[in-house]
Amino acid sequence: MRHRKVGKLTDSLWYLGREETGVYLMECRNETMLISGGMGYILPDVLAQMKAFGIDAAKISKALILHAHFDHVGIIPWFKRTWPGIEILASARAWELLKMPKAIQTINSFSRMVNERMGLSESLAGYDFLWRDDLTGSTVSEGDRIDLGGLSVEILETPGHSSCSVSAYEPSLQALFPSDAGGIPLEDVIIPLGNSNFTQFQESLAKLASLPVSFFCADHYGYITGSEAVGFIAQTIEAAKQFRMAMEDSLQRFGDTAPAARHLTEEIYRRHPDYFMSPEVTEMILGQMFRHIAKKMVGH
Repeated sequence: MRHRKVGKLTDSLWYLGREETGVYLMECRNETMLISGGMGYILPDVLAQMKAFGIDAAKISKALILHAHFDHVGIIPWFKRTWPGIEILASARAWELLKMPKAIQTINSFSRMVNERMGLSESLAGYDFLWRDDLTGSTVSEGDRIDLGGLSVEILETPGHSSCSVSAYEPSLQALFPSDAGGIPLEDVIIPLGNSNFTQFQESLAKLASLPVSFFCADHYGYITGSEAVGFIAQTIEAAKQFRMAMEDSLQRFGDTAPAARHLTEEIYRRHPDYFMSPEVTEMILGQMFRHIAKKMVGH
């Protein structure tokens, strides 16, 4: 079952933000951890929700970045600058990217585009939320365990959606936080976005498939429970297989990556006109995916 309303999942786990982009808050005996960073424009919503739910934002001690794309790190800078004691956790590759001037420029540029598309730019006036090179933190990698006191989050490296992607898993809750490495539950479909390397994306899905899951905690379009959560990774594996075949067919039909990406972008927005991402960004992402598929087709 898919859930898109903010609120409490368990006694220790919250979903905050908006339907199309959210974050999770894990409250434990010793520490409270923010999981993922969403889009910057959800910051006023998250703060209002914390106040309404009686959550003390000052108690957040850690913030886990699952990957460094602009739509997953948006509220991290404001929280870190407001409470400097928060420890930011991310993969080594994520920190490498988040220190690059070009990557920082891209994060802020894409954020502005989506903020404008959603009509929420003015709501962020007065919030220091843009990325700069002033943020530092710690590195997490495969096999690391984050002990929060009562709950313990395990880290799995799951590249493919991005080169810096990690997933988080809390075994006692059977809660999986794969970010976009696990597929996007858009409306009644699954969007498999292997942005940087579709082959690695499929390999990472296979890696996650063995985990027992009661809560599939996506970054976009909420979280999933029940039998759908149990089988969601398997469904995403099949969706990725079908999507790859469709990309190969499009490349054969259009003969080049650019027109194939443009056509698929038009199809996505025809079927899902309210998709939050700017079409320009989506076309760029799909172009990257098509280029990877084209190289693999030539190699075979």
